[in-house]
Amino acid sequence: MEGDARVQRGGPGSIGHNSENQTREEKIAGLYHSKKDRVFVRGIQGAYNVKEELDRLRSVPRVRKAKDIAFIDGPQCFSRHYVEPKDGITQTFHMHLEEYAPGASSQKHGHVNEAAFYILDGKGYEIHDGIRYDWEAGDIAIVHNNCVHQHFNASTDKPARALVIKTKPMYLFLNMLFQKTVKDRPVDVTPESEGFMAREDEQDLNHPNGGY
Repeated sequence: MEGDARVQRGGPGSIGHNSENQTREEKIAGLYHSKKDRVFVRGIQGAYNVKEELDRLRSVPRVRKAKDIAFIDGPQCFSRHYVEPKDGITQTFHMHLEEYAPGASSQKHGHVNEAAFYILDGKGYEIHDGIRYDWEAGDIAIVHNNCVHQHFNASTDKPARALVIKTKPMYLFLNMLFQKTVKDRPVDVTPESEGFMAREDEQDLNHPNGGY
């Protein structure tokens, strides 16, 4: 992960777009979703039998360690991107962990692809095309095709966390390109999110102590 622009370490001052010296526009420009160099679909070059590509895929590690991938963005919504096409492991799906500070709301946007949010801990809700859907740990929240949606942490004193699996790369690979941000991911600190930092250490957040 050395040199990966997504990896950022340290305390609140190390998350670049949250710098007190930046304007709101500069903070928004620094968000993951605002980056101009994102790789939605990676190129595959080589001979027609793609043997070199298969050899490369078989050489790629099959386990990605959470400790090697830090959270980015904030101060309300943080993301840890485990797998996306730029990593060279997959071409058809994108998986990331979302951490919502107390009282947080996400960006509001819409896209052609579907997405599934497995809620690891906390309580919150979705707004899909103006309709509210509540969720809590253990639930699956589904974002359907062409849905304008936004995610919210319903608690004002506890964080929430969701594992997100989506097929955006496959849709873009098939030239289904339509997506739009309606409201940017918040870059303002709220009274509820003041001082919150994403929990870097992984835990069995949605499992009882000692197992079932």
